[in-house]
Amino acid sequence: MSYNTLIFTIDGPVATLSFNRPEKLNAVTLEMLTEFSQALDAVRANKAIRVLLLTGQGRAFIAGADIKLFLELDPLGARDFATRSQELLLKLGELPFPVIACVHGYALGGGCEIAMACDFIYAAERAKFGQPEINFGFNPCLGGTQRLARLVGKSLAKELCLTGRLIEAEEAKTLGLVARVFPEVTFLEECRKAAQDLAAKGRVALEAVKRVIDWGVDMDLKTGCALEAETFALCSTSPDVKEGVNAFLEKRKPQFQP
Repeated sequence: MSYNTLIFTIDGPVATLSFNRPEKLNAVTLEMLTEFSQALDAVRANKAIRVLLLTGQGRAFIAGADIKLFLELDPLGARDFATRSQELLLKLGELPFPVIACVHGYALGGGCEIAMACDFIYAAERAKFGQPEINFGFNPCLGGTQRLARLVGKSLAKELCLTGRLIEAEEAKTLGLVARVFPEVTFLEECRKAAQDLAAKGRVALEAVKRVIDWGVDMDLKTGCALEAETFALCSTSPDVKEGVNAFLEKRKPQFQP
């Protein structure tokens, strides 16, 4: 399937979706959101994929939305845009395998929100993050207020969203927004290597870990631990457990099923 605003590639078990409006710093448009949704459907339907990387072409991940869009929206249109965009990012988060945001340059506004909807974020050293919507007279609308508060805490999320200030990669890592920071020159290479290493792990365990953390974080501790026990029991039915344990005992790398 071909796209106007995305580049979709597959390298073995790792798929990459790259936002492709470099002349506009990959600013989000309605067309991009539609194609993003279609691409996620294609990714989910491909059973060979175990990890998805999100990247941006050119000098940015996504530097926000195409701001002219908001001049065209009345209140009902604005609500519809926000709701549909939030549903799209929920679809992204519901993929049954890890999704990594690989952020270089700017991840602002909707770009930061898309990155936060992934399972975790890897950043290049000069990456910048922020929710600057306050400077345009509105609030984040793709789930940014909610995900940011869950990642960095309520007080800091308020400070970032109310001031609109930008933060660099190392500060974002310190705050818990970013998982790892890599040098600019090796950034994509490091992201791809990490993705291939992740894809070599067992499919059942990858999904189990992702789901039990996603669901359990909103539960009380006792219920979350019960969910963890159930997913552990599910994993025990997979041939991956026998292969993983035997590989350890035999001092070799496990060869998990596709």
